[in-house]
Amino acid sequence: MKDKQQNTIAKLKVGQTFPLTIKRLGINGEGVGYFKRQVVFVPGALPGEEVVVEATKVQPKFSEGKVKKIRKSSPFRVQAPCPIYEQCGGCQLQHLAYDQQLQEKRDIVIQSLERHTKLKVDKLDIRPTIGMEDPWNYRNKSQFQVGQQKSGAIIAGLYGLDSHRLIPIQNCMVQHPLTNKVSEEVRKILEEFQIPIYDERKQKGIVRTIVTRAGFNSGEVQVVLITTQKEMPRKKLVMAEIQKRLPEVKSLVQNINGNKTSLIFGEKTIHLSGEEVIQETLGDLNFELSARAFFQLNPVQTVKLYDEVKKAAALTGKEKIADAYCGVGTIGLWLADGANEVRGMDTIEAAITDAQKNADRHGIKNATYVAGTAEHWLPQWVEEGWRPDVVVVDPPRTGCDRKLLDAIKKVKPKKFVYVSCNPSTLAKDIDYLSKDYKVEYLQPVDMFPHTAHVECVVLMSRVEK
Repeated sequence: MKDKQQNTIAKLKVGQTFPLTIKRLGINGEGVGYFKRQVVFVPGALPGEEVVVEATKVQPKFSEGKVKKIRKSSPFRVQAPCPIYEQCGGCQLQHLAYDQQLQEKRDIVIQSLERHTKLKVDKLDIRPTIGMEDPWNYRNKSQFQVGQQKSGAIIAGLYGLDSHRLIPIQNCMVQHPLTNKVSEEVRKILEEFQIPIYDERKQKGIVRTIVTRAGFNSGEVQVVLITTQKEMPRKKLVMAEIQKRLPEVKSLVQNINGNKTSLIFGEKTIHLSGEEVIQETLGDLNFELSARAFFQLNPVQTVKLYDEVKKAAALTGKEKIADAYCGVGTIGLWLADGANEVRGMDTIEAAITDAQKNADRHGIKNATYVAGTAEHWLPQWVEEGWRPDVVVVDPPRTGCDRKLLDAIKKVKPKKFVYVSCNPSTLAKDIDYLSKDYKVEYLQPVDMFPHTAHVECVVLMSRVEK
């Protein structure tokens, strides 16, 4: 039987065209279908569509293809409004009507649970995805790579889908208008002053990336120039020109990254002019954001996300809360008025400094922040007689560290509120905790419209044994 299946799969070759019915969306926003029992991923195809596909990659367990022809179109297919949508790769779902995006994102969460857990997924309370009223211009931060053409013209944008070709972007439809305006003007200034641009192949040049962050409510903008070295010709003139043309830029920073790496930021950051931070407001809270501080990229949806965290925690004023991966303290401070005490921890010391400043500036006396891992602090606090009733986590895409989950099992908080940006790692972590914690419900939240990303707030409660 196995040999027969391998022979069937071997018949599919790169360049071959074949008909395919798309069954669902994959975790990266691509259409998923099955050809002779083998899964095929097709970017741009939508569930319910019948398409003719050309195989672009054939692997033992899966294949990839591109749409050659749509025989039967989805009723939810729309014309993507962005002129460079198919080149850029920053968005994956502009060709899908927004209301249907929300339904498909809920399905992506369901698929991850089915694939990575032993739970009876059809019995779980998985709620409709919370979307945006206006799903455009929502990103408060852009990170545009810069490159130089043979003519000397400087371009700034993102690398194309599955390529290392830089796609120039002057007006991204999901970016806040201020980040578009400022990034484009900084690009022009670098070009006018003939600043050497980093060439990755030759590993020569200075400026690598323009990072722009805008405060939705404050209107303040921070610009970070990522460079390969501290020295930059005509640096003072460039700084002065930015301040002259862009009065909304309140903070100008240089970050040095001379390594051959795909990481944007290096370790050393230099404050050039203006303030070291910009201000941003969420609800009644005002936050100071330094260049490397993590802050949610969609402030409008962040308020909805954090309100869902508060709803899940269902605080009475008596609870002790541990806020793991706390960043600049946003979630913990959001919950502080309903809790007895909040203690947050993060491995990035600059974020902890910002978190404590944010608590102090708001006169929040019941929130304290420490540098280090949750797996270190949680057991120590319990030993000292402080046991959290609620643990909140908002980890990176890799999910929670296994040591943290083990610490949760030992510390035994009554509630565990998990804020996830990756359904696959969320499902794996839920499965690991499933003997000790029961899933009460999952609430997907659309933080990044027109992309395949989906966030989720999950309430888990301790299983009494």
